[in-house]
Parts: sequence; structure tokens; C-alpha cells
Amino acid sequence: MPELPEVETSRRGIEPHIVDTRVSRVVIRNRSLRWPISKSVDRNLVDSTITAVTRRAKYLLINTEQGAAILHLGMSGSVFIVDRDTPAGVHDHVDIELETGKTLRFRDPRRFGSLHWSTDPLQHKLLRALGPEPLSDQFDGDHLWAQSRGRRVSIKQFIMNAHIVVGVGNIYASEALYLAGINPRHAAGRVALRRYQSLATTIKAVLSSAIKAGGTTLRDFYGGDGQAGYFRQKLQAYGREGEPCRHCDTPITAIVQGQRTTFYCKQCQT
Repeated sequence: MPELPEVETSRRGIEPHIVDTRVSRVVIRNRSLRWPISKSVDRNLVDSTITAVTRRAKYLLINTEQGAAILHLGMSGSVFIVDRDTPAGVHDHVDIELETGKTLRFRDPRRFGSLHWSTDPLQHKLLRALGPEPLSDQFDGDHLWAQSRGRRVSIKQFIMNAHIVVGVGNIYASEALYLAGINPRHAAGRVALRRYQSLATTIKAVLSSAIKAGGTTLRDFYGGDGQAGYFRQKLQAYGREGEPCRHCDTPITAIVQGQRTTFYCKQCQT
């Protein structure tokens, strides 16, 4: 699944091509995604001018003066810019055609993505209860520590909870915990404040590095320019089961937590 850096990479890729342009037509070839696409999407987008492309958690917001289209890429979705007359593929479900002759195209082979319209997008039911952005000033170790008190869930699952902090998916949770030296199996409520302060710092660093590198190289992920991300080659723990830890040479261990695979070093992460 595209995680926060992949979504941010997509945002930055499409933004220069669509901001301050008018939508001339919306073509929806398949409304049956994770939720049916409402006709309010195409009705409100047509003839509107895109004022900004923003991101909240893993959602892309295509903003106009009237409201915003809220797009989630799902498990394998991507957005990219094509010429208006570029033939659509079988998985190209939505085209937002612009007066410039370009088209913003949404491709989703598995159809787990979604597209919504809202006049107040940050209060949409999918967004209003989300936690702070991990790269914002509202997110720090004090926030994690306060939210963790009394919680028995593992710290890895805790930081992957979007009500605690958004955008820390499976790959980046493993990486941040590795860099902070924290065992992913620890109960969130038993982790000390100083360790949460370290963890908040590594979360910010890992996500910032991934964004700078263009996201993680995933089989199905492509950014707004159609190019794959290049962060996976820098991963310290994720996907390296049995390979030596880069710090102590202990083989990296893989376990399953909450139906997701966690990678960590038994020696370095205590």
C-alpha cells in the first residue's frame, strides 16, 4: 500500500501540472471502487479551477473554491499526468481533464481506492478524527507519551494507529523503531518519555528521507511523474530478515504483529 511518503511524492508530482487550471471534463469509467464514486464529484469538479493540491494523512485533496475531491490511492493506486488523447488502460478508472490539454489520471488495479467530494474536506468523516501529521509541530514525543498511557498494545501497532499519528505505515514503523533502538513488541504504555522523544525524532527523519528519495520502491507504486520511488535501497530493517544488522551483525528477525510483518534486531532494539 502506498504510504505517506508515496502519497506526498504523488502530490508533489501532479501539483505543478494542475494548480490554477480549469477542469473541462471528468470521465469516470468505473464508479465501483472501495465505495461508489458519487456523481457529486464530477458535478462539482467540472468548470471549477483547482486552487491547490494538499495531503491529509494518506489522502490527496484536490482543492477548488467550492470544495475538494478527496482521493485515496488504496492498495495499488496511482495518479499521473497524461495528454488528453492518451488511451486509457483497463484499470484507469478516473480522468480529470484540464483546459490545458492535460489529464490527471487515476489508476487502481485492485479498486481499493476511493474518491469523494466535500465542501469541508478536513471535517469529512474519513479525515476529521485523524491524529496529527508526523512532520508537523503538533507531533512530538510528549504527544506519543501522553497518548500511550495505559495502553497494552505493542508500540509498533500504537504508532501505526492513525488516530495517534497519521502516515506511519508498516515499512516506516519498522524503520523508525529500529533507528530509535526500541523493541517493537514492547507495550506502548510501558515505554518511557525519553524513548518516545527519540522515536518521534526518528519517525520524522525516516519519513523526511523517504519523501526526499521519492517514496519506497513498491511493485505497484509510481509517483506523479510515472517514476518508481527509490527509498527501499536505503532501508535498515524492513525486508532484511536473516541479513546482518548494519550496526551489530546480528541477523534481522521477522515477526508478525497485527497481521503485518515486523523486522527488527534483537540485539540493538531493547
